[in-house]
Amino acid sequence: MARPGQRRSGAARTDGGSQRRRAPRPDSGTQRRRTPHPDEQGLIPVLADIAHEVDSAVRRPPTRPAVRTKFQVVALLVREERARVMADTQSESHRTKQLKRLDGVATMLAKTAARDTSLLELLAEDARVSDAALAFKATVLRAAGLEVPEEPAPAPPPTPAPGAEKQVVPRSVIQRQLANPFLAPDFEAAAERVATRARRLAGWELLEPLFRSFEYGTDGTPACMALPEPATVTTLRGAALMPHQARVVEAAARGHRTFLLADEPGLGKTAQALLAAQAADAYPLLVVVPNVVKGSWAHEAGLWTPGRRPTVVHGDGDQVDAFADIVIVNYELLDRHVGWLGGLGFRGMVVDEAHFIKNKTSQRSQHVLALSEQIRERTGRPLLMALTGTPLINDIEDFRAIWQFLGWIDDTMPLGRLMKALEETGLTPADPGFYRAARASVIDQGIVRRRKVDVVADIPARRVADLPVELDGAAGRSIRAAEAELAARLVRRYRAALASRPPDEVPVGIDLDLARKVAAGELKDSSSKAGGENVFTMVRRIGQAKAGLAADYAAQLAHSVGKVVFFAKHIDVMDEAERAFEQRGLRYASIRGEQTRKAREKNIAAFTDDPDVQIAVCSLMAAGVGLNLQVASNMVLAELSWTDAEQTQAIDRIHRIGQTEPVTAWRIIAAQTIDSRIATLIDSKAGLAGRALDGLPEEEGESSTDVQLEALVGLLTDALAAEGVG
Repeated sequence: MARPGQRRSGAARTDGGSQRRRAPRPDSGTQRRRTPHPDEQGLIPVLADIAHEVDSAVRRPPTRPAVRTKFQVVALLVREERARVMADTQSESHRTKQLKRLDGVATMLAKTAARDTSLLELLAEDARVSDAALAFKATVLRAAGLEVPEEPAPAPPPTPAPGAEKQVVPRSVIQRQLANPFLAPDFEAAAERVATRARRLAGWELLEPLFRSFEYGTDGTPACMALPEPATVTTLRGAALMPHQARVVEAAARGHRTFLLADEPGLGKTAQALLAAQAADAYPLLVVVPNVVKGSWAHEAGLWTPGRRPTVVHGDGDQVDAFADIVIVNYELLDRHVGWLGGLGFRGMVVDEAHFIKNKTSQRSQHVLALSEQIRERTGRPLLMALTGTPLINDIEDFRAIWQFLGWIDDTMPLGRLMKALEETGLTPADPGFYRAARASVIDQGIVRRRKVDVVADIPARRVADLPVELDGAAGRSIRAAEAELAARLVRRYRAALASRPPDEVPVGIDLDLARKVAAGELKDSSSKAGGENVFTMVRRIGQAKAGLAADYAAQLAHSVGKVVFFAKHIDVMDEAERAFEQRGLRYASIRGEQTRKAREKNIAAFTDDPDVQIAVCSLMAAGVGLNLQVASNMVLAELSWTDAEQTQAIDRIHRIGQTEPVTAWRIIAAQTIDSRIATLIDSKAGLAGRALDGLPEEEGESSTDVQLEALVGLLTDALAAEGVG
């Protein structure tokens, strides 16, 4: 017999002859193990633990490659588990509970990605899943007690249309298709597709000269087609349009059908587009917009064209009204709905914030271009309108996708009416007058650009005022040390490249071409590697270090001048500012990307309508378009964007028609850091649109090159100059 406190070895026989291990007695010296709760078992709690771990790591930048791998794997498994739960035949209550738990993990991932937006690229449909990610995925599955499925050998499947695997067809669309099984033929469409044959210009490369004509062919006049004087234009609600708006509507009424409406932000492009569609009878009308302004477009449609019914596409489109006159969808949902949208028979299409499609390799750009092509195939002369106050972000070729959407060009050459106009000039790209004539030919296709100062005499002035701040303490020292290390790394790369050259090819001064190549290599490495200090992590750290100083200044403004709009790029900078405002007893409204539409509208209304809400804390990406915050006339830009366009869009939330006070945007600049250089480069970018669209003269030193690249080039050349090179 075993002694007290000693565990009995062996096993006890049961009456049935089978053996089982005897459970230890409470006094046996062994703790009883707690039976796990069902909610603590399975894959979801494992994913939640890893998501917490990733979020904690992202709060301490830089985000390491291993952390990025964990983020991607959790996102993939959440997606797969959701599909499995949806197909599960268990009870509805169990399915609902599991989906709710998965939503919790997905929400945590979304908040994490908001802290480091570079993680979003890992969620793309075409994102590469590395071998390390596959191995970690297997580890997670084993930790959850699941079998690891064998990875099938890759087989090249037939190439589907972009996003075809996610496409849906809402029930009301099926009902419309059954009610109207055949679209009425449009014989004009076939005639319109017959392109003018290139005769004199056959064999010439024309697209590049067309783009460059907006740099070299300016004659000092704005890029605006001749617009007719309007008759009195009155909407059904009895409000007359402003003259500059009415001219576009009149042009549509007289038969013009393609517009790049590039008016400065705040001049009422939405109203012009809706009333142009009404004048052209371009219904049904498809409107593609950023997600944050879907509700605003539906509201504006009700105001300006109350006789036309709008519908907004959300999610899988369960509530969409396919019989509506105006269908409003955001870019992010096109992959699900592009199939039925292409076959609905639209006679017009409006793309708002059209600079969103400048990258032709992106899925949203491909969907927009595919839809416009389908509309042109079905309708001889559809109304096509691209709306953007900032059509040029980095380079003249930002025009390319917009012109293709409008049907002016394809991938290789001008089309139809534009080709005919170029032929009629009697010039070739070798002739001195070609660039000016080509620019005029493109403008006549439908470019409309008006500046506030030219069309709205009573709109107050605006200015951008820089406030240099010193970054003190450990944060400031760390940032300056990181910048010095980055400059040293660039110098080492530059000297290594020089060392590989023959002695007679080594320049006396600084080789700027080589400096640009070195900067481009650093930029490529910075974009592809998650870990280590680079220009992106440095700029983010500068924003974090400026957060408290920017909040202090915004609080002072709120006390002295009234309502203030505070813009930041990163969530943690917004968080820090809001904590500072709370400590000072200042009420604020927060406008962020992860908010629901109702929460967003509630916060906007609080800022615009409640006199006690003094500050609107806004995300530069989520609140930079589509908002009217003109109740304020002062703005604080706590962080710099990489483009003048984003900065301009933010400022024009308060500098727009209806503003009665002079507008000031206060930029907080970290002195003696790369922040100052970026601010100067952003300002130089404003000259690109000025030359191309507004006919302004070129200023010495302006460039349409990328701000990130030029910032690194400047850092390198300054470091070389400090060493006595040059």
